[in-house]
Amino acid sequence: MVKRIALTACVVLLGSATAWAQRTPDGHPDFQGFWSNGTATPFQRPAEFAEKALFAPAEAAEYERTALERLVRSFPAEDRNAADLNDTYLDTHTLKVVDLRTSLIVDPPDGKLPPLLAAAQARSAARPKRSFDDPETLSLDERCLLDTTFGSSNAAPPMVPNPFAQNYYQIVQTPSYVMIFTELVHDVRVIRINGTHLPSHIKLWLGDSIGHWEGNTLVVDTTNFSERTHFRGSGEHLHVVERFTRPSPERIGYRATVDDPDTWATSWSADIPFKATSERMFEYACHEGNLSIENFMRGARAEEKAPR
Repeated sequence: MVKRIALTACVVLLGSATAWAQRTPDGHPDFQGFWSNGTATPFQRPAEFAEKALFAPAEAAEYERTALERLVRSFPAEDRNAADLNDTYLDTHTLKVVDLRTSLIVDPPDGKLPPLLAAAQARSAARPKRSFDDPETLSLDERCLLDTTFGSSNAAPPMVPNPFAQNYYQIVQTPSYVMIFTELVHDVRVIRINGTHLPSHIKLWLGDSIGHWEGNTLVVDTTNFSERTHFRGSGEHLHVVERFTRPSPERIGYRATVDDPDTWATSWSADIPFKATSERMFEYACHEGNLSIENFMRGARAEEKAPR
């Protein structure tokens, strides 16, 4: 009787373990659907948790509760009263700490980016100074071409969550391609399965992504980055290897290993899970009829005319 119960339990567990393992017609795990990688876990480990890889449960709850307060402090003082810096717009109640971890970076063990090389600092200083008289000196997000406000596009690897909380994705998958579409400024990355990289002199804003399967893991190798879309100071030799797995119906495991010999002293890795979501994705775009610029310029002219 005991053996029969044990065998039945084993079958039930096996059934539950395979029920979520949806496969595409070509037999690979199915990553299609809508996902979010939004989280309250910081990208790098905060100084106050320098010796702790994990939060205590109470610390995690407090860190989640104060997420908006920390985000607001990261903005310049003149921007802190913006109408979209609130719990409703940013949906902060959905942002939770991942597995009690104190950082998304898992290697190096201290949870921080490796030291920035002097060459990277010099490269950053040599970039053209920003001038509204020369659109080419403006960032791609200022020109509504690609969102790079917080270090890189949401779609470009490594796909690190944007602290401003537009972290929704749609994945579409065929035997030859995987498409990753991100809500924030409608960036799209197309991964070519079993393809070959473009010649090294051809640079792409989102990099050149080639994928292959290692068992149930989708491995994506991305090179050929443009210096216009650098990740936190990286250069054209940035190389990112991503690994996608599907451990459950509600989760995609995502690990990115980043190497750039012109930027960081060593390579580093981040572990960032994606959660299934039923939230709808909406267009996020610059558009005609937006009176924001016209109105704040009217306000500036009015201030200029006012008596001192």
